[in-house]
Amino acid sequence: MFIIGELINSTRKVISQAIELKDKVYLQDLARRQAEAGAQYIDVNAAQGGNEIDDMMWLVDLIQDVVDIPLCIDSPSAAALEAGLSRCRKKAMINSISGESIRWEEVLPIIKRYQPKVVALCMDESGMPETAEDRLNVADKLVAGLVDVGVPENDIFLDPLIKPLGVNHLYGQEVFNSTLAMRTKYPQVHIISGLSNVSFGMPERRLLNRAFMVMSVALGMDAFILDPLDPTLMSLLTASTALAGQDEYCMDYITSVRSGKVKA
Repeated sequence: MFIIGELINSTRKVISQAIELKDKVYLQDLARRQAEAGAQYIDVNAAQGGNEIDDMMWLVDLIQDVVDIPLCIDSPSAAALEAGLSRCRKKAMINSISGESIRWEEVLPIIKRYQPKVVALCMDESGMPETAEDRLNVADKLVAGLVDVGVPENDIFLDPLIKPLGVNHLYGQEVFNSTLAMRTKYPQVHIISGLSNVSFGMPERRLLNRAFMVMSVALGMDAFILDPLDPTLMSLLTASTALAGQDEYCMDYITSVRSGKVKA
């Protein structure tokens, strides 16, 4: 199971302000707490600032000074992705590439150069996918293209793209069907989601996020961009991983319970 801590993202007002004020202490503490809570990667997004490239490099450096886990460099800008990767001390992840021709042409040379793990969004010029079949068709092209340039399948993270449940009550089911289809066809490829997207605009968002995560794990999703500081969410993820047969002899579950990290 891959856990990417989502909190250092400049789309969040508090993070945007911290970057603007160069609040190194706050940002380093947030990185440290996410790692201590179980994040295996720290997402780094500086897209909302005035100078994304400089802000990205500054963030990458300050985070790596306090945590020893790899980073997920997150940006719509290919130049910012490259700037972040250039400062990474460990093999990073990038978020993201897609099947859109312009994005593909911009980001693929960066992937070839730095060889990161890759979040691949299941969308192309036709826009956001509507069905599991649409997602799988794009996934086929993404996997084939990435493997062709030397990316191992186990470094590919397909994102079936969750859309807000409040817009259409069938959007969750679309992703469940897509996850199962991708897991069946590509057993070595990872499947990832930005967990909070499903609950956008809804009340009691954490409840929907938690339920969606548990159901997704059962169908084969094995990576999440989430808030690791939500102890209930993290406890449910550990339990779900054990129930899905991904925790041999339930040792991670047992160890986490004994340490106090997992609680009912």
